Amino acid sequence: MESVCDCCQGLKEFCPKTGLHAMITRCTNNYGPYQFPEKLIPKTIIRASMGLKVPIYGTGKNVRDWIYVLDHCEAINLVMREGEKGEIYNISSGEEKTNLEVVKTILDLMGKDDSLIEFVEDRPGHDMRYSLDSSKIREELGWKPKHSFEEGIRETVKWYLQNEWWWKPLADERVLHPTPWKLRW
Repeated sequence: MESVCDCCQGLKEFCPKTGLHAMITRCTNNYGPYQFPEKLIPKTIIRASMGLKVPIYGTGKNVRDWIYVLDHCEAINLVMREGEKGEIYNISSGEEKTNLEVVKTILDLMGKDDSLIEFVEDRPGHDMRYSLDSSKIREELGWKPKHSFEEGIRETVKWYLQNEWWWKPLADERVLHPTPWKLRW
């Protein structure tokens, strides 16, 4: 039986006075179904499906560790169930890709030519690399991603192509613009 706190009548482990049972997770770039169309992967799929040029900021050499959203959710669930109070867990796939590699992979999956790629002005403050060491969650909690980038991106492309009903109302000219930070919203 769980103990109830006298001061707030909540569970003792969640009471601000008796101790907050909290862990922190930090994650790398997520991708998958339902991601807002302004982000790199959905924007690439949507613009390519419409026959529009796909913008690549700067040189496209910016590196990201990409993780399929379901793998991220499973990691959070594991941390909530088995993580240690007060600990921080980094969550990453270990699969780093440049933005250009990601876009070329998507175009290839869609049977589209690289001629759709258009290099545009780099976004202000655009970091060159996002990555995390996830060895702690892997070693201490036994977590690892179930989806490779190739599997996850294939499922993501398929989902966006089959679910136009979801993204079409969101994907206006501003959202799909090659350099949206320059627009007045």
